[in-house]
Amino acid sequence: MRMSISDSADGRPNHIAAFVCNHWHSTLLSLLLRLGIVGAVDFASCILEVRSRSNSSGATDNSGNPISNISSATAITYELCKEVCGSGAEPFVWNIFSQQFTAWLLPYLALVAQLPFGADIKFDNVVAVLLSVGSPTLAAYSLAITTSNGHWIARRFSRFSYPNVRNAVQILSRLQQTPIKVITRGSLLASLVVLSENDRWWSELVNGLNYTHTWSISSVASIIWVSIAYLFTVIDSFTGTITLSTLNANGQGVGSVYLWLLPVVIGWLQLGPKCDSVRLHQAVDRVNIDAYIASERGPIPADESEGSGDRAISLSKRTSSLHRDEQCSPPIYNYARFLSWVQAVEDVYQVFEEASERAERHVSVDPSIPWVRAEKGGKLRPENRRGTLAQVELYARPRRAVHRSRWGPDVLSRFLVSSFLALALTWSTTGAAVIVVWFTPTRGLGCRSGAYILYGVVSTLVWATLVTSSALAHYATQPVDIYGDGVYPRSTRFAARLSIILRRLGKVLATGNAVWIVLACILQFSSFFDRCYCNSSVLGLGSFAYDVIDLVPGDVATMKAAWIGGVALASGCSALFVGWISVFINPPLPPE
Repeated sequence: MRMSISDSADGRPNHIAAFVCNHWHSTLLSLLLRLGIVGAVDFASCILEVRSRSNSSGATDNSGNPISNISSATAITYELCKEVCGSGAEPFVWNIFSQQFTAWLLPYLALVAQLPFGADIKFDNVVAVLLSVGSPTLAAYSLAITTSNGHWIARRFSRFSYPNVRNAVQILSRLQQTPIKVITRGSLLASLVVLSENDRWWSELVNGLNYTHTWSISSVASIIWVSIAYLFTVIDSFTGTITLSTLNANGQGVGSVYLWLLPVVIGWLQLGPKCDSVRLHQAVDRVNIDAYIASERGPIPADESEGSGDRAISLSKRTSSLHRDEQCSPPIYNYARFLSWVQAVEDVYQVFEEASERAERHVSVDPSIPWVRAEKGGKLRPENRRGTLAQVELYARPRRAVHRSRWGPDVLSRFLVSSFLALALTWSTTGAAVIVVWFTPTRGLGCRSGAYILYGVVSTLVWATLVTSSALAHYATQPVDIYGDGVYPRSTRFAARLSIILRRLGKVLATGNAVWIVLACILQFSSFFDRCYCNSSVLGLGSFAYDVIDLVPGDVATMKAAWIGGVALASGCSALFVGWISVFINPPLPPE
């Protein structure tokens, strides 16, 4: 099956992912070919030499218990293995490497191309790839929080009946991939919501943001390729002949550790994020030209473009280092926009709340104009939504003091749910990979399982570091109200510096982790880990380490049971993650 990796999920060229798939692994492969030639060990000859010895010192069974007859030994101690065979690895075997690499790793590297990107700066797309591969936790968290936000905003606005509330939900939900900016001072936002002349602004922006075709032949082919490859290789690993020569090169662990990529890609394709930075800015700038603002002189509104240049809703173009990630449109950066997006939604929510409550009580914007009833099932009459600048501003002003949280409503609950889903997906797939290699003789913590555990730990650390960085950035942006003046105390400046440090640290860790997991998988396929140290699980067993040189029926049964459990854990949690996304995606919108 052939597939294209030149297009990302948002339809834009994705040369970065193609470069990763076509060039990166070839450089590593040339390095492994050199490593396989130097210091190669023939373990078959070593085992014959061990069994021909008259001294039984170092002979054990497959549980590490010493036995007296070395000729019938099925395992040897790590010290004996190192003494007879040395510390080198088995020679590189191209047939094993090419088969395992093509079946287990290559489909996932190709699937990376289907992640949504869309930044106008190519380097941001590169970092998005590294963040996704280096931290599945962050990738799953950004997807979960985006889905949760869309469901939350639809429910929060559902009780309003004011015109354009349905459009507002769609617009705000689709602008999660951008640093949305809402200006509440004056009557800009009030005019945008209240005046009937701005109805066209809302409808045209909805149409302008409705451009992404999420599913494509390329994306479907990639998903089918990965699914079939995973299914066939799992079946082959259970039905094929299990021998020590190919056991440790088995790709069960690799297939599980990368399985998180499948539900994340499917989730983004279902969600269809609007992440083309150029098109988003063009759509918002285009409609803002036709926005109207209430006039001080009378009920006829003025063109907003004739004013100061400020817009009620626009896309921020801040270039400060503190808000660097907020400006990046790839959806994996939604973690950085979560809190600021919630605050922008709350600004719009309060205006719709006040306007809707007054309209339900049949109060016109201009008190001197009697309320004009609409026809049954019809929209609010334009006469009821017309007034001077002062009247429009008063119409949308809260009638009572409103205490606004620095973080926003229901933020903690959505954060906890999204974090749980992200951590569950990460550690179910990583844990499944660990289980597969942990119960592969010699059982215990070794080089392969240690590599997977390190990958999961660093993935979680990257997520925690970057989420903390985004919270500190939001804290540093919010001034403290002292006697009516916004003041930025010393603590906010410290939070800003710490946020930048944590963000850069998280990206460095993610980059290293992405390189590490690809390199670790290639080293496994190339027999680099097939050495006395790794095969003896020295990391976990320490001085009691031993190397299994012959399988017994009990080993095969235990190993297959562990493989079944690993496959069930990884595939089951991945299916549940996709199921959760499918349930909460596309929530019912408020009636128009």
